[in-house]
Amino acid sequence: MMYSLGIDPLTEFFDALDNPLTRRYYERRIRVFFAHAGIEGKDLGEQASAFVRRAKEDPTYAYYAVTGFVRFEKERVERGEITAGTLTNFVKAVKLFCEQNDIMLNWKKISRKLPRVREYASDRAPTREEILRWMEYPDRRIKPIILLMVSSGIRLGAWDYLRWKDIEPIYAESAPTSGGGQSKELVAARLTVYRGTEEEYTTYITPEAYLCLKEWMDYRAGQGERVTPESWLMRDLWDTTTPRGLLQVNTPRKLRSSGVKRLLERSLFAQGLRKPLPPGKRRHEFQGAHGFRKFFKSVCEKHMKSLHVEILMGHNVGLAESYYRPQEREILEDYLKAVPELTFYAKKEDAGITEEEAEALREKIRRMEEEQKKKDEQILGLLAELGRVVEELKKERLRELSGGNRGKKGRRH
Repeated sequence: MMYSLGIDPLTEFFDALDNPLTRRYYERRIRVFFAHAGIEGKDLGEQASAFVRRAKEDPTYAYYAVTGFVRFEKERVERGEITAGTLTNFVKAVKLFCEQNDIMLNWKKISRKLPRVREYASDRAPTREEILRWMEYPDRRIKPIILLMVSSGIRLGAWDYLRWKDIEPIYAESAPTSGGGQSKELVAARLTVYRGTEEEYTTYITPEAYLCLKEWMDYRAGQGERVTPESWLMRDLWDTTTPRGLLQVNTPRKLRSSGVKRLLERSLFAQGLRKPLPPGKRRHEFQGAHGFRKFFKSVCEKHMKSLHVEILMGHNVGLAESYYRPQEREILEDYLKAVPELTFYAKKEDAGITEEEAEALREKIRRMEEEQKKKDEQILGLLAELGRVVEELKKERLRELSGGNRGKKGRRH
């Protein structure tokens, strides 16, 4: 019996993956699975269709293909060629493909065959000294990239979404100026991650990171690029000495997460922070982009509530999310405590804040929120009053029309 496939199986698989970086990883893993299963085809689409067709024709085929793959990769884990976590990630890709194409398997039974994954990886976070040395790499994009990642804890894949509009500076009123007014003090910047997707969340970056990013965007504008809120936060480089380079500055291409990853890895080796791995060793002392998340987490957990740290890292906080929803002000106040240790270049006395200064900032933020609340209430009151006036005008107009119609009827009689 032959089954016709009304929907392309590979399209069904990709439709479940919003993040471009995750999609590339899953595509690579499913390709490895098909190769092990001996699925033929001129491209991945043909292989996907062939596997689904055969699985529909023979319900046991998919189970034996998956368990055979698991058994083969498990032997590689035992030999130290791959980690248990790598095998688990392969199985996640295969499971998603099967579920998206209605291939029903007993995944609980299959998961029992997997080796246990270590809860924590053995690599460490980079040190402050290593990060400072890393930022000395001669590419003007490296400093804003690292300062943003290390002060926000974002994932590498977030770069596929970040635009200039996703960063909003946060100011608090400072001491009175000689002119009688009050200056504004930059305390942090709000960063919207994965805007417009189900994974959207908010975190923060340090004043240092924001100013470095603004300097980068101002440089681009000064070179002739039309920078708007929709501009990609990171872009390709251009040659300022040639006509072709001047054309390139006006046609920016987004630097995708894969490009950011290559830049970080290239700079690691160039700065002498990474050497080729010796035979038998599979992991470096610290990872590239993910090392910044580890640094962010380790620093923030010394100053902040653990739940707030998890929220800023975009983690699912589980049941706690239903019972405890902290206000943004509360999380921001907590984040400000970690800002000094997340700052790299400013002088300590300029970058850091004492407990008294932190309390003063908290009071300023509370005042700003109260003022904003009053303004919102005034706007709502004005809108309500406007609504009442409009209703009265409508009624008056209806009365006029009704009176006019009665007059016309009387004249006809």
